[in-house]
Amino acid sequence: MLEDNNGSAVISRSVLAEQVNCVPSQITYVLSTRFTNGQGYLVESRRGGGGQIRIARIQRVSSTDYLMHTINSLGEDLSQQQATVYLQNFLDYKIIQLKQAQLMKAALSDKSLAAVEADKKAIVRMDIFKNMLISLIAPENFQKNDYGGYPQ
Repeated sequence: MLEDNNGSAVISRSVLAEQVNCVPSQITYVLSTRFTNGQGYLVESRRGGGGQIRIARIQRVSSTDYLMHTINSLGEDLSQQQATVYLQNFLDYKIIQLKQAQLMKAALSDKSLAAVEADKKAIVRMDIFKNMLISLIAPENFQKNDYGGYPQ
């Protein structure tokens, strides 16, 4: 529906429930998990009068703006699955290249964080992820110096 309507769709709660195969009372949950800001969507919900929902794909902005928006919308912790969703969105929006996504995914994996206590993995993963995003915004930290090498 979004692709047919230039990235925006207005739909009733009951029709959306039917489309995503759930009961209307579950729509809030579906919207909060499938159409988040972090996944590139803006959702407006109006109750009453048939209960319409407007879902819009966030229009393309600069890579820096998109990364800053993402950093500002992040919470305190990040699951491996959430990290994968963010990375896929960055690939879809051409914010990062495949090789970068693969390296970031490996660094954010549970396997890489095996030595971290289970209850702290998601917090450490978020710290690492935020720092990675900041490094994408400030690439001057990785430019070659006058001698042809990279800064220490």
